[in-house]
Amino acid sequence: MSNPFLDDSFHPDWSQLTPVRIKPDTTLAIELAEKNLATIRALDPSEVTFGNVVKALEQATAGLDDCWGKVSHLDSVCNSDELRVAHNEMLPKVSAFEAKIALDPDLWSALQVFAETEEAINLTDTDKRLFEETMADFREAGADLSQEKRDRLEGISEELAKITQKFSENVLDSTNAWDLIIRDESKLAGLPDSAMDAALQSAKDKLEQKEGDEPCWRFTLQAPSIVPVLQYLDDDSIRKEIWEAANKIGWQDEWENTEVIDQILNLRLEKATLLGKDDFADVALSRRMAKNGQKADAFVSDLRDKTAEAFSRENKELEAYKAQKTVSENSLLEPWEVSYWAEKQKQDLYAFDEEELRPYFPIDSVLSGMFSLVSNIFGLRIEERSTSFDGQPANVLDGDEKKTVPVWHPEVKFYEIYDNESGRHLGSFYADWHPRESKRAGAWMNFLKTGEPGENGSALGPHLGLMCGNMTASTEGKPALLTHREVETVFHEFGHLLHHLCSEVKHKSLSGVNVAWDFVELPSQIMENWCWERDSLDLFALHHETGEAIPDELFQKMLRARNYMTANAMMRQLCLGKMDLELHRKLSVAGYDNLDDSLNEVLQAYVAQRKTKPPSMVRRFSHLFGSPVGYACAYYSYKWAEVLDADAFTRFKKEGVMNGDTGRSFRTCILSKGNSKPADELFRDFMGRDPDPDALLVRSGLSAN
Repeated sequence: MSNPFLDDSFHPDWSQLTPVRIKPDTTLAIELAEKNLATIRALDPSEVTFGNVVKALEQATAGLDDCWGKVSHLDSVCNSDELRVAHNEMLPKVSAFEAKIALDPDLWSALQVFAETEEAINLTDTDKRLFEETMADFREAGADLSQEKRDRLEGISEELAKITQKFSENVLDSTNAWDLIIRDESKLAGLPDSAMDAALQSAKDKLEQKEGDEPCWRFTLQAPSIVPVLQYLDDDSIRKEIWEAANKIGWQDEWENTEVIDQILNLRLEKATLLGKDDFADVALSRRMAKNGQKADAFVSDLRDKTAEAFSRENKELEAYKAQKTVSENSLLEPWEVSYWAEKQKQDLYAFDEEELRPYFPIDSVLSGMFSLVSNIFGLRIEERSTSFDGQPANVLDGDEKKTVPVWHPEVKFYEIYDNESGRHLGSFYADWHPRESKRAGAWMNFLKTGEPGENGSALGPHLGLMCGNMTASTEGKPALLTHREVETVFHEFGHLLHHLCSEVKHKSLSGVNVAWDFVELPSQIMENWCWERDSLDLFALHHETGEAIPDELFQKMLRARNYMTANAMMRQLCLGKMDLELHRKLSVAGYDNLDDSLNEVLQAYVAQRKTKPPSMVRRFSHLFGSPVGYACAYYSYKWAEVLDADAFTRFKKEGVMNGDTGRSFRTCILSKGNSKPADELFRDFMGRDPDPDALLVRSGLSAN
């Protein structure tokens, strides 16, 4: 295969997508995209139509988008020195090319000429939406500015691409650079068996231990490793050590992100200034539901005010609890003590330990049950396919006579999704769930292909997406047993994936998750609700040894404990949202001498007092600084969308959480529509009204209503 990254096959042959092919294939993709754009530039004004200008612009970079999408994905899941060098060489070139499109005076002129035609006036709704969004893209990019300013905006885009990539690499490398080997088992008192088994397996794998070697346990800064340590380990000194290590991610030696953040903020502010805006928030939010930074900030502040009393009470009660249990004076907690004592308090209050749930969440059962759920509710059918890795069978299913689908790692699974009623193949997706040192942290969904109608106007072709995470892995003799929070994460990412796979929008750029950023989390966050309902849990929460459902007594304990420390959880998210807005609306504008001091001053009302003041997590905050835009000025959107999901789920609660009619209404009104209509209209289509802003407070137990 001469140009594997340009191969348009629905199933990419990942073994052919090698670092050495990135430069030539991406270079060729840019050249082909440029030829497509040249065709548009060459049009006589009398020739312009929707098809040869608006639609042609959307399709001009399709090959480049597909090519670079594969490169970026591999950078996230199969990072290596060779891939990193090749990726970073081409990243600024791709970014510069993409930035030039909306700043091209000839392309802008073609759009303006088309705007005056009779065809433009009489466009159908979806075509009109694509045209309006395209015009808005150009205006927001600076198409109306002088050549000098346009040139500088191109330069900013290129610089941001490089510097945000450096931020991500610093986070990944500093995460991988640390581990802790424990050889004395007595130091691990309190740690659950699941965490012990995982740490033992990690040590065996990393240290290449042989039969008969003295056992040891390895801990890393990956979430499945660090979370149980902070939550359960009795040894205060080890909790402190791993907490301190986590807080140094992106903040030491060659991985220092302080200056990187300064550069990113300055570049974003310069971009805003060139576009005639006061700050970057007003650039980023102009076409989102919040509309501007001031409204987003007001939303965060309002929720903070409504949460403050409960937040203070929860922390005082936890301090008193520790004092009582240790027969000591009531005092502030250390930050590495909070999760530990909170877990003790929760167990005492509710006789509930989250580890009791873990045997009921083997990942294969969670996935198959989740697929049954969406079949019942949304009218979908999901089938797993056999896979191969590097030309060799990886996961071959009994009786599967279909050709295996290539994957990028042996653990990756592949599935197809169909409409139950018509049998139409809606799309396919990969699932990659467990940590690797070559894989970035967190959990995410992405897409590789977006289906389009055939030339004769036939139904959309299938979509192709993926979901990745860093969940608890299997150990010798045990399957991968997830925490309930990890189960929620799986459902969350699958919600994003359904948004892509169920899209019925004929234009790619309006399809699936290409919606206002403060709306994009609605389909993902509403899925988490089914992790708390008896009827749905019984489909996937099945004991890995007995196949039994969660006993009712344990289920009731789980429900009673649901809103334990909910104000702290709420305030943490609001704090991160406030940090984001403060950085982009005020600190980057007014300047600062010390980033941490400035943030601490602003965020006092959002954080609990501790004996040791935790450093800011800003240097590892990849949501804000891991891409040129990403969640910058938009971290508030998690809570914004949570208000939407809490409200939207009330319809399911009223009509039946397993009601297929309600589910198909959600699929029709939300999942299938992408960005074909404004987000507030889509919500009203489903609920028949505007969102209730108090819905989240009610669900979280923070409102008496």
